[in-house]
Amino acid sequence: MPALLDRRQLLTAVAASALLPVAALAQNSGTTPVAVAGKPGEIPEGMKLPLLPQLESFPIWPEGKVPGSAGVAAKEEWILRNPKDGDPNDTAAMHVTNPILMVQRPAKPDGSAILMIPGGSYTRVAVTRSGSSIDQTFAGSGSTVFIMTYRLPHDGWAAGPEAPLQDAQRAIRLIRHRAKEFGVDPARVGVAGFSAGGHLAGWLTESFGRETYEPVDEADKLSTKPLVTGMFFPVMTMMAPYAHETSVKNMFPKGGTDEEKRKISLEFNLPADMPPTFLAHANDDPAVAPENSLILFNALRAQKTPTELHLFEVGGHGLIENGKDLPHLALFETFAKRHGLWK
Repeated sequence: MPALLDRRQLLTAVAASALLPVAALAQNSGTTPVAVAGKPGEIPEGMKLPLLPQLESFPIWPEGKVPGSAGVAAKEEWILRNPKDGDPNDTAAMHVTNPILMVQRPAKPDGSAILMIPGGSYTRVAVTRSGSSIDQTFAGSGSTVFIMTYRLPHDGWAAGPEAPLQDAQRAIRLIRHRAKEFGVDPARVGVAGFSAGGHLAGWLTESFGRETYEPVDEADKLSTKPLVTGMFFPVMTMMAPYAHETSVKNMFPKGGTDEEKRKISLEFNLPADMPPTFLAHANDDPAVAPENSLILFNALRAQKTPTELHLFEVGGHGLIENGKDLPHLALFETFAKRHGLWK
């Protein structure tokens, strides 16, 4: 059984460290290192360990049906995020071209499901291949957890900033389409997103009333509306002064107008029937200003959307104090139970 990556390791770098130098490890069969960015043929000592096999997984899009791929030259690769430590489970997906859902099955399923969306500043997708204590926590509550990778706008997809939203909409539909196979109640599907993944989770949640891609099969007849959403230290706005600039630059690599940024800033586009939304942030977050959560909470509260915000005094970007996780996941569980995700 591969060792699980703890939440402290997983979360401390999902946005703030997305642009830290890392050696890119290309993979041919998922285990053999074949290239290192910047130093061809040289593999640092910490990268000689093979990447762990990923969880059970399946593609979000049928082969050849990824929208807007004409002219995209990106080549997907998985990297070790910290080559010096050499942890084969501390990974990230770069230049995603084939988004997938990885499945963490619960020992005692209760019929609920969670679409889990990792962060990475829209630079990469900071996702562990063999599972983390976060998805294990959700699975321990009875949920079948689907961890997604998603395409990144800076790779030149025709949909531009909406490429990851297309993937998220397709992902939640696919979970519902295959609900019987996974023992899931299609009415009890929630979403949880972290950092930039929090933005994508919120964006998915507020966009259930519009289509972002042409249907490709029967799954696309299903709803994209989650039952409940959790947003943890989320990027939320693309507007100054509280925007996370790295995320903005990656969403608009050629620069974006204020109008374009407003379209993907969550506070300006909330539907009246927005699903219940939980927020957690730390007041000392050095990467994503807590105003991202405060502004969204106030907007949700003003329109009487069921919402809850936990703003911790300390916790940084990742909600960790003195090396220990804050109780944000337990608080989300209480909120989600109140709204029917867990029983």
